[in-house]
Amino acid sequence: MATSALMQKAPMAIELAAKFKETGHTLALVGGPVRDAILGRLGNDLDFTTSARPDVTKKILAKWAESTWDTGAEFGTIAAKYGDTTIEVTTYRSEIYDPNSRKPDVDFGDSIEGDLHRRDFTVNAMALELTTPTPTFIDLFNGVQDLATKTLRTPGKAEDSFSDDPLRMMRAARFVAQLDFTVSPEIIEAIASMSDRISIISAERVREEFTKTLMSPTPRKGLALLVDTGLAAKIFPELPQLQLEIDEHHHHKDVYEHTLTVLEQAIELEDRLGGPNLVIRLAALFHDIGKPRTRALIPGGGVSFHHHEVVGSRMTKERLKALRFSNDVIKDVSLLVFLHLRFHGYGSGEWTDSAVRRYIRDAEHLLTHLHVLTRADCTTRNQRKAAALSATYDSLEERIAQLMEEEELEKIRPDLDGVEIMKILGISPSPIVGKAYQYLLDLRMEQGPLGAEAATAQLLKWWEVNAPKK
Repeated sequence: MATSALMQKAPMAIELAAKFKETGHTLALVGGPVRDAILGRLGNDLDFTTSARPDVTKKILAKWAESTWDTGAEFGTIAAKYGDTTIEVTTYRSEIYDPNSRKPDVDFGDSIEGDLHRRDFTVNAMALELTTPTPTFIDLFNGVQDLATKTLRTPGKAEDSFSDDPLRMMRAARFVAQLDFTVSPEIIEAIASMSDRISIISAERVREEFTKTLMSPTPRKGLALLVDTGLAAKIFPELPQLQLEIDEHHHHKDVYEHTLTVLEQAIELEDRLGGPNLVIRLAALFHDIGKPRTRALIPGGGVSFHHHEVVGSRMTKERLKALRFSNDVIKDVSLLVFLHLRFHGYGSGEWTDSAVRRYIRDAEHLLTHLHVLTRADCTTRNQRKAAALSATYDSLEERIAQLMEEEELEKIRPDLDGVEIMKILGISPSPIVGKAYQYLLDLRMEQGPLGAEAATAQLLKWWEVNAPKK
C-alpha cells in the first residue's frame, strides 16, 4: 500500500506534515505519487494538498525547504526543493473553465473530499492524510480497485471533468500509453462528444501531453484512442487522414496501420540512439503524412504517392510549428521525413562512393536516426523481401562505416580552406568565397580527397565561369 511505500520518504514527509499541523492545517500526499507508491515506483516528485492558503504554505516551506518558488501561486500551488525531492503543495481547490477561456477560475476549498472529487481520474484521486495521529489512506472513488483492474474512470461525470479541464481528454490517452489502462466507455463517449473543447487549451500544453503519450512505453494505444475518439483530428489531423480508403481496384498498404507499426519498430531500435528518443518517434509518426495529398490512382489498378516525402517534410514543419515544438526538433524531424525514401535508390548496392558520401552529408548529424527510420520503415510481411532489404541496408551501413573510417567523413573539409581560396583567386572576404568553398566541398564529397594541387586546378576552372563580371 501507499503507506508502506511512503516510508522511504517518511522522515521528510512526516516532518513537513508536522509543520502544517503546528499552524492548524492539514497536509496529505495526493494524486500521482500515491498511485505510483501503490505501484511500487514512488519517485522524487511529491504532490501534497492542504487546507492552508498559498501565502501560509509559502511561509511554511520557506522556513523548511532549501528553496521555494511560487509560479503556480494563482492556482494555489507553491513548489519547493528538499534534498533530491521536488515538492508541490496545493491548496484544496476546485476549477471551472469558462467555455471561452484558456485558464481555469480557481476556487479554494475547505475539504479534501471536495478536492479529490475534482481530480481527473479515480486512480489520481487517492490521498494519504499525514496530519492525523497515524497516516490515513483516503480512497473515496475506488481508485485502488481501478488501479488493480487497470481501468480509467473519472471520480464524477466524465463530461464534468473534461469540461473543467479539456486537457484531461489527452491525459486519458497518455495513461493508456503509459500504464496500459483500459478506458471506461463513458470516458470514450465524453471525449468523442467534447473533442472540440480541446481548442481552448494552449498549443504548449497540448504539445506536452502529446509528447508524454508519444514517449510512453506503448504509444500506439494512446494514439489509437486519440484517433478513435476524434480528438486527434483537432490536434494532429494528419494522423487520422492516413486512414485512406482502399477499393478493390486500387490496393495499397494501410498507411495508418503501417505508420503505427513503423513507430513500434523504431522504438525497438532506439538503443542505437541511447534510449527513448523524441526525434525518431516523431519522424516515424510523420514520415508518410504526405501520402494523402499525393495519392494518385493508376489506370488499371494501383496507387502512387510520388514526392510524398517532399510534401510530407513541408507538412511536418507546419504541424510541429503549430504544436510549438522547438526549432531544432522541427528541423531534425522534417529532414528525416524528407530523407526517409533515399535508401530505396540504393538498389542492391549500385551507389558509387560519391553517392554514399552524399547520403552521409545530407543526413548531417542524424545519420544514425536515418538508419533507424529506414529499417523501421520495412513492414512487409514477406519474410524473404524483408530479409533482402535488411541485408542490403547492412551492406550500406558497412560501406558508410568503411568510408567514414578511411576518410573521416564526419570531419570532412574541402582540400582548400577559405584563406587559401582567397589567396589563389586574389580576392577579399565576400560571399563568393563561401560559394567557392561549397563548390570544393561538393567536389570533395563526389570524388574523395583531391590534394591541394588538383583542388587548385579545379577551383581556377570554376572561377573562370563564376568570377564576377567587371
